[in-house]
Amino acid sequence: MNVPLLDLRLQYLSIKEEIDKALSEVLEDCGFILGERVKELEARISAYCGVKHGIAVASGTDALFLSLKACGVGPGDEVITSTYSFFSSAGTIWNAGGRPVFVDIDPDTFNLDVSQVKGRISDKTKAVMPVHLFGQCAEMVPLLELASEAGLPIIEDAAQAIGATSDGRKAGSLGLLGCFSFYPSKNLGAYGDAGMIVTNDSSVADKLRLLRVHGAKPKYFHRVVGVNSRLDALQAAVLLVKLKYLDSWSARRRNNAGLYDRLLQDTEVVTPKVRKGNVSIYNQYVVRVRARDAVKEFLAKKGIGTDIYYPLPLHLQECFRALGYRKGELPRSEKAAQESLALPIYPELTPEQQEYVVSSIREALDLVSP
Repeated sequence: MNVPLLDLRLQYLSIKEEIDKALSEVLEDCGFILGERVKELEARISAYCGVKHGIAVASGTDALFLSLKACGVGPGDEVITSTYSFFSSAGTIWNAGGRPVFVDIDPDTFNLDVSQVKGRISDKTKAVMPVHLFGQCAEMVPLLELASEAGLPIIEDAAQAIGATSDGRKAGSLGLLGCFSFYPSKNLGAYGDAGMIVTNDSSVADKLRLLRVHGAKPKYFHRVVGVNSRLDALQAAVLLVKLKYLDSWSARRRNNAGLYDRLLQDTEVVTPKVRKGNVSIYNQYVVRVRARDAVKEFLAKKGIGTDIYYPLPLHLQECFRALGYRKGELPRSEKAAQESLALPIYPELTPEQQEYVVSSIREALDLVSP
């Protein structure tokens, strides 16, 4: 049996007529950059998240970068974030001119350990960027209280978490700014790169709209030095179709996660933990397993797709060597990097495929028994 980590073709076939029609309409209109479809997507995403403004941009990375710039992050500024995340979380801070200040993770959720944030705040701290990893919100209530006391904005890296909730509130609506990625593998994925920023702050929204078009308003009259980060209408058309299905797809992912939890409960595999008050969208289903690399190799031979999120924490990446972090300094993240393994979780996954995945994991563990 073949079980890929993700099968986007199955999703496309289920909504093929709608997608093809939406793309055809854009091609007939020949309005390819920003425009009415992008405005509609901005309105629908912001309403979905329960906020006033949506600003569509070219990628999730751009969403983070422009949010940092809108908050005034520049040379000499520090931004606190998790060391256990996709590279954009720290790379955008660096490219904005700032310095990422890393904290370790909660070993149960893989999200940043909020208790460590206060000790990393300095007079150079400009913002805090929690990451809602694998589809589950970070522990936001104490973080919001801490940031409020310190007068710091929170930029939510919600790239993997559209539709996730924390105590009934949607990811992206909790901080000053929420940043989403619509990379094709996401629960709400485009057919290329695409991103969105949401906020309730009208003045910040205006800054972002200016920054994404080279800082020009009106055209060719540049108030600030911005960038080119305009979402194209083809991606907006795809996302408008898919948005209707987002919640049902995420519900199927939760059902698949529940089945994995039951099938794996009598094994040594550590299944994902969802914090009380959270609803996860399971952008990934990440387990911890002994002899991870050997298990991954065995599953590949059985036709099962897996991946490692993430094999090296950000504080140990070569490009951040100048920051001075050493191996062993953030041990929970380093341990997770040696044990974590993402299993297939996409909505179209069948129970038979999941049973095959778990039986193969059992075989693998028998082979690597101490």
